[in-house]
Amino acid sequence: MAPSIEQRIAKLRQELNRHNYAYFILNQPEISDREFDHMMKELIDLETQHPELRSPDSPSQRVGGEPIDAFRQVVHAQPMMSIDNTYNEEDVRAFDERVRRGLGDDPVSYVLEPKVDGVASSLRYERGLLVQAATRGDGRVGDDITAQARTVQAIPLRLHDRHQFPDVLEVRGEIYMNNADFQRINQARLDAGQEIFKNPRNLTAGTLKQLDPKITAQRKLRFISHGLGQISEETTDSYWDLLKMLKSWHLPISDNTTHAKDIDAVIKAIEQFEQVRGKLAFQTDGMVIKVDSLSQRERLGVTSKSPRWVIAYKYAAEQVQTVLREVDWQVGKGGTLTPVARLDPVFVAGTTVSNATLHNIDQIQKLDLHVGDTIILEKAGEVIPYVRQAVMEKRPKDAKAIHPPKTCPSCGAKTEREADTPYIRCVNPDCPAQFRERLIWFCGRRQMDMENIGEKLVDQLIEKGLVKTFADLYRLSKEDLLSLERMGEKSAQNVLDSIEGSRKCGLDRLLAGLGIRHVGNRVAFVLASHFGSLDALAKATVEELSAVNEIGPAIADSVHDFFHNKAGQHVVSELKSVKIDPQSEAAKPESEKGELPLSGKTVVVTGSLQHYKREEIEEMIQKLGGKPAGSVSKKTSFVVAGESAGSKLDKAKELGVEIITEDEFRKQFAK
Repeated sequence: MAPSIEQRIAKLRQELNRHNYAYFILNQPEISDREFDHMMKELIDLETQHPELRSPDSPSQRVGGEPIDAFRQVVHAQPMMSIDNTYNEEDVRAFDERVRRGLGDDPVSYVLEPKVDGVASSLRYERGLLVQAATRGDGRVGDDITAQARTVQAIPLRLHDRHQFPDVLEVRGEIYMNNADFQRINQARLDAGQEIFKNPRNLTAGTLKQLDPKITAQRKLRFISHGLGQISEETTDSYWDLLKMLKSWHLPISDNTTHAKDIDAVIKAIEQFEQVRGKLAFQTDGMVIKVDSLSQRERLGVTSKSPRWVIAYKYAAEQVQTVLREVDWQVGKGGTLTPVARLDPVFVAGTTVSNATLHNIDQIQKLDLHVGDTIILEKAGEVIPYVRQAVMEKRPKDAKAIHPPKTCPSCGAKTEREADTPYIRCVNPDCPAQFRERLIWFCGRRQMDMENIGEKLVDQLIEKGLVKTFADLYRLSKEDLLSLERMGEKSAQNVLDSIEGSRKCGLDRLLAGLGIRHVGNRVAFVLASHFGSLDALAKATVEELSAVNEIGPAIADSVHDFFHNKAGQHVVSELKSVKIDPQSEAAKPESEKGELPLSGKTVVVTGSLQHYKREEIEEMIQKLGGKPAGSVSKKTSFVVAGESAGSKLDKAKELGVEIITEDEFRKQFAK
């Protein structure tokens, strides 16, 4: 007897789920992609013909629905806390001693898992069905990424029922991207002339932020389990046994998970994993060490920032060898020439690296680098490519010493070396390369905030002769922009709106954007607050500038020189001609301005923030009348504590200083 439609659909779902498990979790594919796609098409066709038989846990329903407008937030049933890091055997043993002291010297065993470099997430299953997925967020509240997580083939939409599972099960883990998929995506972008992504973790985070799950599905993200949140009933006291249960429910766990009976076994496992981690298909920079017994975890408890029963061991930066082919000197906005090493492409710590900064001529000479050298490359903090040393025994006979350029590679003007520094500068104020960098900086988010003007548009504007000064930006017409390559009507209007919106930026933003040597955002704010206008700054003597708190002789000389040389005066005059001449509210007498919310208050920010970069929140504190400080004292008004806040938070508690969270700060002051 031929099977019914319902039976055929059930059989297809069973087979597709089994093959997904074999491919994404066991890494043992049993059929070709073509055969899998053929089965999936049959299932979709049958469900389309019989929509009453469609179910949310069907493999056909991983990608569906329209893009969402925004992510809604999810409150975690149990907080997703951060983990302390350690970097050597001594600290790992110290962790074990603290654990055993906390347990009264009871026997303790551990479970070790690879620290996968991805995005921490939580999956909530109710009666075996995936009902919600969320990012970690600030540990208490994350983004709902259920639609995105459903596209991840390694995440079961329904738990396998070989063994009974709890009615409510929250699985914590990492959503990540394999190195091969990362390389594939970057190669496609290179072929299309697009900018490549920096590393798999950033690409994963960006992929999960896609409002359209169809885009997420194309990226082939993966998932690995490494913990539990809320669970409706006790199953076992052993986390090691729980992991076996997760695996039986078809939730992926790492093959490199280890059970260690004592701290000596922990150290051995760390050493063994170091030998294989570089060969894994994904990025990992350490191992997470957890007390196995769940009841012992309860007894140990947590600190204000992390559990006492877990710690992460992080390995030293990965090192590789490659060849230094040449050195280019890039001209910065202030004229400083920075040497950049051009290398044979090499894969290290998750990305393909072909360039690395050499910082300055003193660093080159210290390392005794020559063009043609084989060099040892690593990533500082697993992020920034860093040339560690040359391999002297591999130096070829025709290797060439590296000398600083005598002329600017952009304009040909003579270069000068700053006294008592390793820095070489082009002193030509009309240098095209300097102007390009200054213009990019001027348009930046923390300066004049022209978000629709990026590097490629800047290059076109300069190449076409449309922008020769900052002021020329404000003279651009829609016709000018439409004459540029790949510029449509809507894009042109967005650029014009962005430029017009920058008129609202204050004097401190303008001063920061002018590219005056030694004047960054903090110094710009101090100058704007004290002098209040471009005219007042132009009239100030070096002595008057030096008298301002936080303004030293070098800054004073640089600011005075800018406002008194022809190039600087021309910049200011041009900006005024297009009505860019802001006045600082902070410099007005108290009688002319309202009381600011943080007037007279000193604020310390510590820990990792979710919504601000450190400089952004400190700038906000300044604009609200407060003073951001780097250390806690009795004079501190309050502390804003983010995730993983350390000694500053402890000091604040010791002194009785008020402590607020980042979210509390936003509610009170981000109006």
